[in-house]
Amino acid sequence: MENKFLPVTRAEMEERGWDQVDFVYISGDAYVDHPSFGHAIITRLLEAHGYRVGMISQPDWKDKESITVFGEPRLAFLVSAGNMDSMVNHYSVSKKRRSKDSYTPGGVMGKRPDYACVVYGNLIRQTYKKTPVILGGIEASLRRLAHYDYWSDHLKRSVLLDSGADLISYGMGERSIVEIADALQSGIRVEDLTYLDGTVCKVRDREMVYDGVELPAFTELQKDKLSYAKSFYTQYCNTDPFTAKRLIEPYSDHLFVVQNPPAKPLSQTEMDDVYALPYMRTYHPMYEKDGGIPAISEVKFSLISNRGCFGACSFCALTFHQGRIIQTRSHESLIEEAKKLTEEPDFKGYIHDVGGPTANFRHPACEKQLTHGACKHRQCLFPKPCGNLKVDHRDYLKLLRSLRELPKVKKVFIRSGIRFDYVMADRDDTFLRELCQYHVSGQLKVAPEHIADPVLQMMGKPENAVYRAFTKKYERINEQIGKKQYLVPYLMSSHPGSTLKEAVALAEYLRDLGYMPEQVQDFYPTPSTISTCMYYTGVDPRTMKPVYVPKSPHEKAMQRALIQYRNPKNYELVMEALRKTGREDLIGFGKHCLIRPRQTKEDRYFAKKRQQGKESALPKKKKTIRNTHKKKKH
Repeated sequence: MENKFLPVTRAEMEERGWDQVDFVYISGDAYVDHPSFGHAIITRLLEAHGYRVGMISQPDWKDKESITVFGEPRLAFLVSAGNMDSMVNHYSVSKKRRSKDSYTPGGVMGKRPDYACVVYGNLIRQTYKKTPVILGGIEASLRRLAHYDYWSDHLKRSVLLDSGADLISYGMGERSIVEIADALQSGIRVEDLTYLDGTVCKVRDREMVYDGVELPAFTELQKDKLSYAKSFYTQYCNTDPFTAKRLIEPYSDHLFVVQNPPAKPLSQTEMDDVYALPYMRTYHPMYEKDGGIPAISEVKFSLISNRGCFGACSFCALTFHQGRIIQTRSHESLIEEAKKLTEEPDFKGYIHDVGGPTANFRHPACEKQLTHGACKHRQCLFPKPCGNLKVDHRDYLKLLRSLRELPKVKKVFIRSGIRFDYVMADRDDTFLRELCQYHVSGQLKVAPEHIADPVLQMMGKPENAVYRAFTKKYERINEQIGKKQYLVPYLMSSHPGSTLKEAVALAEYLRDLGYMPEQVQDFYPTPSTISTCMYYTGVDPRTMKPVYVPKSPHEKAMQRALIQYRNPKNYELVMEALRKTGREDLIGFGKHCLIRPRQTKEDRYFAKKRQQGKESALPKKKKTIRNTHKKKKH
């Protein structure tokens, strides 16, 4: 392997003495050779296994010539929308076009298409009719079977069908992509690759899949939302690599999409090997003239220490993508990478993060997960921590201490988030004490998401009492160590289960806290989450019980406004919400009130006069024609 960027032009390919590449990787993101970017890991891994890879980033989807840079690859095209679903990348929850794309040179918006996997797949098919096309990345992974698409407000088919691709490598694709490459290299036809873990394929004959669980047909899902809810929960219960069954989704009598079980988790040695590949750790120099790639700033001086999350929040798709089993890198691997960071010319002494989806998860939830898998119908932390849960921060503490002691390192931050309920389940306060002492810079961001227990129940989050207990312990420890540090809670409005009543309760909580969040996350129905299934079907797929879903843009605006009730721009929405919920007691001048009564311009003028102690502060009775005539008669 050469310690330089992969070829991005035919000339660079020929400079290496290649007349053809084995794989062409097409990405919706700009080319950043850093392990925080999926395309960097997959291409470097293929390179390590002896394959030749060419990179085409953000091709012009209106020009089919843009994907012919390297000609036809010997084995396959690899296609990814990028580090984000292209629709989430492009649109806010209110479906307004975003103004910035952090994964594009200079942050310019519009360099990738909507539904990028589908568009890129069809673009390839216009020129290369038979060349295998393999989809990967978060967009393909979470749209691998029938899914609700919020932006079109429709149920969509598997992205495998609409893109014209042959396979999807879903989840974290290190295992499956190497197996696919080796199979193609050995001469196996892509249509015969129906058996690989971590892949989704299509078959014409139902008899070819003898051991699968058959899901409802797509036509049935379109007709009945409850059928979709049941189908989704079957998928959810088959996301564990040790227990998952093969799933079959029929589209006709002669077309079936088959999801094979997830790939097994990587061992610690395998994780170390992946992160030891010769990444350039920055964006390609061709982007320098355009201002570089903004997304690199968030990850350049951060360390990825783990994958997976057994928190399993309802609104999070990690269960479907990375899974619930924690995979970690060794201390030696992380310390070696940290030393490389300190040698960077622009390193200022600060490691920005040491974590993953959840920073303080450094081992599987319990001993049995690596042999028997995660429980199908039980959660590790919700509604209460499981009795088998292993709560232990010692390994993470040891890692953080080692990183703090490195020369040139001034401070090690933890920004990827901690699970406060996991911290509260730990009888030993050493981690929280050292977190406050060494790893917080004035504010610690945590994610209670809401304070109303009925909403938290739908979110799969701990009851509010757990968060309140955490805030008290956090305040007490900071007082003991002589620091003034604050908690910044992430809050979400309009999640399924949240009525205006719960939204008002959240506003009251913020009033008592004396905190007004600058930003509010309105619930965003993204593919393959339990919460999105609730949003679409109106039921909780775990119980099939009805769930209240705030769907109208106006109600969502009211719930969002209540969290920022002090903002004058939200006055009318807050007023309307309080009247709708019969909470006029929160409109007034008392300290418990959220807003004051509406005042006219004249009211405000005389109120100001009264405050100034002026005489005749009350308005005089206006002269009218009627009053004037009355005076004349007398």
